[in-house]
Amino acid sequence: MVFSSMLFVFLFLPANMLSQIFLSSPKAKNIAMLAFSLVFYSWAGPRYLLLLLGMVLICWLGAMFIEDAPEERRRLILTVTVALCLAILGVFKYLGFLLRNFQGLFGVPKAIPNIVLPIGISFYTFQLVSYVADVYRGQVEAQRKYWMLLLYASLFHQCIAGPIVRYKDVNEDILARETTPEEVSAGISRFAVGLAKKAVLANGCAVIADQLLVSDAQALSAVPAMGILLGAAAFTLQIYLDFSAYSDMAIGMGLMCGLHYRENFNYPYMSGSITEFWRRWHISLSSFFRDYVYIPLGGSRCGTGRQLLNLLAVWFLTGMWHGASWNFILWGLFFGALLAVERFVLGPDAQRWLPQAVRHGGVLVLVLFSWIIFKFTDMALLGTALKGLFGLNHNGFSSAAVSLLFKNNVYFLVLACAACTPLGKTLRTMLRNLGRRGGVMYWLDAAWEIVHPAALLVLAAMALVGDSYNPFLYFQF
Repeated sequence: MVFSSMLFVFLFLPANMLSQIFLSSPKAKNIAMLAFSLVFYSWAGPRYLLLLLGMVLICWLGAMFIEDAPEERRRLILTVTVALCLAILGVFKYLGFLLRNFQGLFGVPKAIPNIVLPIGISFYTFQLVSYVADVYRGQVEAQRKYWMLLLYASLFHQCIAGPIVRYKDVNEDILARETTPEEVSAGISRFAVGLAKKAVLANGCAVIADQLLVSDAQALSAVPAMGILLGAAAFTLQIYLDFSAYSDMAIGMGLMCGLHYRENFNYPYMSGSITEFWRRWHISLSSFFRDYVYIPLGGSRCGTGRQLLNLLAVWFLTGMWHGASWNFILWGLFFGALLAVERFVLGPDAQRWLPQAVRHGGVLVLVLFSWIIFKFTDMALLGTALKGLFGLNHNGFSSAAVSLLFKNNVYFLVLACAACTPLGKTLRTMLRNLGRRGGVMYWLDAAWEIVHPAALLVLAAMALVGDSYNPFLYFQF
């Protein structure tokens, strides 16, 4: 089950909201939320649920042992607990990749097991690891009730594709959450925006990207350079609109029932540097690696050589987190190298003399190039796409088909680009400020609050009917 499905929007979510409205006590609300979350997660198969239950059990016991143990044993318990979680993640996500590479080098093993990647395992593993680490640091108390920790790990709003929610950020909300009409209204609006962003814009960009960045080597080699560029631009729009839409819906659903999740995106394509881009993109992941990997390794408190090593280690792991494939490792190291150049070669002063437009344009070019690396898990296809981008496949500059595809979608692409900027938010703020003055603008603002979520839901439902492409990109991670 996905957020952008008719079953979820018109049956599952309303049923969950009714349970939260009519149940009065926080405990009853939490039990109902847990039941809905387990049903949601097990929709793809109960075997995935058993794995989630087991990993929560490991971290529940590990955190309590850490809290109760003498100081000299706490670090050992932390290490064992985290190692068990990462080992489970490694088996399901990386064992097949390692065996395939070992087979390619040495010819063994003869057969590689087909291990299915459990949905959302990277997200809830990191959440549980952060919980155990925070108990070790004394930042939160160990949760003594297993089912309450299970609720935190399995909350269907964000269990599948984030944002990565830390226990200390939602613990108080879970224990004693209250909802207000204002937050419910804001949550419905945020969910509707995310659903429309996914169903209309992200899925539309996916159609364009998939027509041009095809998975057949012969067909891809024939795509003109402008076709590769247009496909990469469409994928650049798709991946942001798709992932940020999921985060919008998760944050919106949280508000509807008194849970406050942190923002996961802050218009990253408006960045003036790669460093700024990663402060704005997938904020929960980049902050996780900063707080639980980079800083413990020494961060920026050591010499230049060690800082560089720490930076590359973090970005190697960031690439690996996204998938068991060499292109993701290359993608992570590409960003690590760019960040190292900005920090150790250019420095902040060297970047300031460049005009903002030049810096912004440079970031967009580099990010677009990075998404080509991210797109192709087959390294041969990646090489073909990169060669085609520069016309090295004897593929020509453009073609009538590419020009027609662009002309037919130019207004849609402009709308998708606008959705990647704060334009809509700025206009909404202007309308709200005008509404505070009273008169006609007050009623216009009030009408907009009521009408626009309903209109977006109708628009999204129309787009979803008969749509063959619907899964979120980040479900695979």
